[in-house]
Amino acid sequence: MAGRASAPGAKGFALPQVPKILVYIIGFVPAVWLFYAGIMDQLGADPMRYLEQALGLWALRFLVATLAITPLRQLFNINLLRYRRAIGLLAFYYAALHLITYLVLDQGLDGAAIAADIVKRPYITIGMATFVILVPLAVTSNNAAIRRMGGQAWAKLHKLVYVAAIGAVLHYILVVKSWPLEPLIYAAIVAVLLSYRLFRSLVKKPSPRRRTA
Repeated sequence: MAGRASAPGAKGFALPQVPKILVYIIGFVPAVWLFYAGIMDQLGADPMRYLEQALGLWALRFLVATLAITPLRQLFNINLLRYRRAIGLLAFYYAALHLITYLVLDQGLDGAAIAADIVKRPYITIGMATFVILVPLAVTSNNAAIRRMGGQAWAKLHKLVYVAAIGAVLHYILVVKSWPLEPLIYAAIVAVLLSYRLFRSLVKKPSPRRRTA
């Protein structure tokens, strides 16, 4: 789930390489702890709401981490490209857990209530749309999909992660229903990361060649 496939010879600061499976294991630690705390009744007065929002917040954090990998390499020479796919998939998995918690624990799989929520509540509408965007990105986050689609088409599809990041931030802000600092910080981070990419694309845009007589 990234805008571009990682290049084997990409330059960058040589960080100690760890197995990608370790990234997944560490990445799922918060989810395991949250569900354990829920079972042990340690999530406060409204455990379902806390669990649902915490899972969604971790999805946003991994999404932001995915967007930060390219600027880290280009600005600070820190190369984490080999972990970008794993981090992006973790964002999707947490988003799926967030959605499942809402569908099962919050709404009890009541189709009519869920449909009404999607229509009446903008944050639910935006959240659902964001998850729909993440699905094809997760499904195509493998080498077979890159070969089947071709590098350019795959990269173009995965630029939808930028739209997903905007949707996730808007969803978070609307869920909170106020203006506390944390959602605004995430919104600012996403804005900076996307603005950086826009600036780079404009600077690197080739100027039209002059016609010769």
